[in-house]
Amino acid sequence: MPADGVRLAVLVPARGHDEPWAWAFDVEAAALTAAGASVEAIPWTEAGDLSVYDLVLPLVVWGYYQRYDEWLELLDRFDRERIAVINPPALLRWNGDKAYLAELGGKGVPTIPTLAVDHCDERALSDARDRFATGELVIKPPISASAHGTYRLGPGDALPASAAGRRMIIQPWIQSITREGEYSLMLFDGIFSHAAVKRPRPGDFRVQPHLGGVAEPCPPPPGSIGLAEAALAAAPARASYARVDMIADDEGVLRIMELELIEPALFLDLGAGADEAFARSIFAAADRLREQPLADR
Repeated sequence: MPADGVRLAVLVPARGHDEPWAWAFDVEAAALTAAGASVEAIPWTEAGDLSVYDLVLPLVVWGYYQRYDEWLELLDRFDRERIAVINPPALLRWNGDKAYLAELGGKGVPTIPTLAVDHCDERALSDARDRFATGELVIKPPISASAHGTYRLGPGDALPASAAGRRMIIQPWIQSITREGEYSLMLFDGIFSHAAVKRPRPGDFRVQPHLGGVAEPCPPPPGSIGLAEAALAAAPARASYARVDMIADDEGVLRIMELELIEPALFLDLGAGADEAFARSIFAAADRLREQPLADR
């Protein structure tokens, strides 16, 4: 599909969302408009008639996890109405629950060891400390983003009340996050584009920009591209855009921290030619969808 005249809907946060998001949207929209497309930002909670667009991109649906049932209903609507969406709804649905990390680990992809529990309590923390042979843990809701509900717990720390009795994932604390940082590899149509390292502000372990974290361009660590490719190959559908977050464990082994396939900041401004590669991947996906029978979308 030639880019000129292509009409794209980029889904953005609901009105009133309190985390700044224009910094991520602007660079992605600029890459698409530079390629000749028209881009319209639409709050994902107000998605009206989407059939007038050639393609719908949920690139900035930040906060979807706070209204998760509505988000799943929108994905069901995409399927029901045969809306052309990239990444595809099946992949968005799978990626929304961090329990996929345990699935990746079960397929032999090196990930941070992950224990998913339906009812988090002190017993679950004790079991996790025994299983991971460490007193320091990180807990987070399986449906979350932007470090929401994420806690670092030392050996004597009690379970936060907000996490008690909830479905959570539990992981060992990896010290290199504060020393070395977290690596993000961007892949478009499965091809490596560029890498960034994200570091938390002093005294914190969270790398998100709104929490004081910073991101800088970096060369991909040895072995990181192969790891990212293996992780994406284990996903249930093809990702046109992907950010693969990983960290070196205490033995220096790279492990997947998360696959960001729904609404990742892609740091296009940190990679030479990244904006062109991103745009190409989107229009290539549009071509594939156009050639695909509606019943198979």
